[in-house]
Amino acid sequence: MTGRPLHLALGAFDGVHLGHRAVVRSAREAARAQGGAAWALTYEPHPSRFLRPESPVPTMLTPKQNEDRLLEAGAEAVHRQKFDAEHASIEAADFPAWLRRTFPNVRSVHVGENFRYGKGRAGNGTTLAAHCGAAGIEVRTVPAVRLADDAVSSSRIRRCLADGELDMANAMLVRPYEAEGCVIAGRRLGRTIGFPTVNVPWEPELRPAFGVYAAEIILHGEALPAVINYGLRPTVETGPTSPLLEAHVLRGGAPNAGDFVRVRWMRRIRPERKFPDLTALQAQIAKDTDAARRALGLLS
Repeated sequence: MTGRPLHLALGAFDGVHLGHRAVVRSAREAARAQGGAAWALTYEPHPSRFLRPESPVPTMLTPKQNEDRLLEAGAEAVHRQKFDAEHASIEAADFPAWLRRTFPNVRSVHVGENFRYGKGRAGNGTTLAAHCGAAGIEVRTVPAVRLADDAVSSSRIRRCLADGELDMANAMLVRPYEAEGCVIAGRRLGRTIGFPTVNVPWEPELRPAFGVYAAEIILHGEALPAVINYGLRPTVETGPTSPLLEAHVLRGGAPNAGDFVRVRWMRRIRPERKFPDLTALQAQIAKDTDAARRALGLLS
């Protein structure tokens, strides 16, 4: 625990979007102005997994991805608070006392305008200011960030990803949406039609829209331009199958089986669809590859 005065950004922070970054920035600015450290407090698992296990919020990124983005946004450290029965039972009026016990040096807390806390989610920004004021903790409520005439939110980004609106999702996320995993050996079908691919098993809580995307494959710190397909591969699969992420690297050496990669989704090209035969699929992949090259600046 830091001995310096602590300025805390509080929230679930799924995706670390523009609004979340504004909350972290508020904590960072307070730390700079008043001295001390800016931390982010987030929850693991997502509170909805405990509060409504039958229909939890499908998170966009892994806890590690979220932590990396919070640090990138300006937090000096990230505290992952376990969200369990004990934490969920804290009354809103008792929350400042919990903060003081957990973070003895807390000077200020920073939340978005939709922040809720306490048993039954009874607390909001107004009650937090009142309760924390009595405990000597300053509260700053950060207004929502708006983009394209609507508030930026995790739920809005989830809808955009599910609907294939990647440009808007990425604009709200600041950093492009990412998948990650270890490459596995495939059936090498792509090689037979001139487009060798690498396969990345990936099972996100939130499935983006199936389709073809321009992307970057991050391998050993290098960004390799690629075209990816995420979906059920209806042209070549005849029975039930799980979604698979396939990538065709456009320039540079392709990853090998066992390599850990991050896949940065840059632009959606088209939805996934079934073709009558491999010849038609091959022709479409050639068009998709050119579209991905243009999207990534490799073709004029």
